[in-house]
Amino acid sequence: MIHKLFIANRGEIALRVIRTARAMGIETVLGASEADAASLPAQLADHVQIVGPGPSSQSYLAIDGVVDAMVKSGCDAVHPGYGFLSENAAFARAVQAAGVRFVGPDIKTLEGMGDKLAARALAVEAGLPVLPGGEAATRADVHARAAQTGYPLLLKAVAGGGGKGMRRVDRAEDLDSALDMAQAEAQAAFGNAAVYVERFVARGRHVEVQLLGDGTQAIHLGTRDCSIQRRFQKLVEEAPAPAMPPEAREGIEQAAVRLARHIGYRGAGTAEFLVDAEDFSFYFLELNARIQVEHPVTEAITGVDLVEQQLLVAMGKPLSLTQAIVRPHGHAIEVRINAEDPDADFRPSPGRAVRAAWPAGEGIRVDTHIGIGGEVPPFYDSLMGKLIVHGDTREQAVTRLSDALRSLHIEGLPTTASLHRRIVADPRFIAGGVDTGFLAGLAQ
Repeated sequence: MIHKLFIANRGEIALRVIRTARAMGIETVLGASEADAASLPAQLADHVQIVGPGPSSQSYLAIDGVVDAMVKSGCDAVHPGYGFLSENAAFARAVQAAGVRFVGPDIKTLEGMGDKLAARALAVEAGLPVLPGGEAATRADVHARAAQTGYPLLLKAVAGGGGKGMRRVDRAEDLDSALDMAQAEAQAAFGNAAVYVERFVARGRHVEVQLLGDGTQAIHLGTRDCSIQRRFQKLVEEAPAPAMPPEAREGIEQAAVRLARHIGYRGAGTAEFLVDAEDFSFYFLELNARIQVEHPVTEAITGVDLVEQQLLVAMGKPLSLTQAIVRPHGHAIEVRINAEDPDADFRPSPGRAVRAAWPAGEGIRVDTHIGIGGEVPPFYDSLMGKLIVHGDTREQAVTRLSDALRSLHIEGLPTTASLHRRIVADPRFIAGGVDTGFLAGLAQ
């Protein structure tokens, strides 16, 4: 059993883990930065250990400081949440060296999936389709790969995620400047400037599959669509992926399970695919070896607590679920409420929420760490909370989302709520099945 759990994260995901751990009778210790010492997660955890000052490089990303706080608190397991050190193999290795369980995949999987090119190679081994492109170690290699792949194309950070170190290139004459920007961003975000080339699909949809594995067996919990994005970062997620032929959905699900079984995956993970909206052909992109921001939509349609499943697998228990007993019901949609100004190119807007009235009611779930007077520090991601709705049908879920957004009121700083109100009223969104170019054509 896990008796005392260290949570190496902050914000709404820290609260989410605390909620499930408490229900399982597990004592919690929050590893918080000085900037988060008075946060809602810090108030609700059983104990708090300060891991460093506000900047994430000195706190949530500082492996030695996090491990030291974890050891001092006497914890027997650590949950890394998402982002920060959640997919960092060096962190997982340091945790295990300290005699503590890491709630997540084994180190070999973290290393294989953390390098996008290595993940691509493993996917090919498992028989999954991938986009044309590949490794580009030098500037000359990038130009050679680009000539082979053709334009438009994407430059992608090998150690990337969250849209960082990613640039679309439409013309050969733009390649060098885009490469400089992608490498600089990748170096700053991941400490690794390496990039690779991948063909760009003009009408692509971002569809992913939730996976659970125990190292021996693996199952899927259905699809999610995350195609509404800004700068390759997700804004809206829904489950299951709408407007997809059953055979296309089943093909993606089976491909994801095949990969999970091929690598002996343990815990919760997400296989991400690019789907061509024209013919529903699909291509493997990456496997995120952690819980996802958008996991609540899968929980809503399946009734499965994914954090509980992570903790049970970390305790060495085999999966209690089988594919046959996972029966998704209805439709769920999540919108991310960020402290950003959508009318100013999504400029981050840290500050204090002088009013925070979140919606409630049937089919509505809110995951947030921000209440009245809640602070959005300047050091971290701008996510304030997630509004999740569930209905028997997608039409009912869209109606509930529209109603919930009307009753959401946050004052004191700009948020993306105004953008989501425009999205949910757009006929293309209402119809379902939009591609990644949706936001560019959204009416102001």
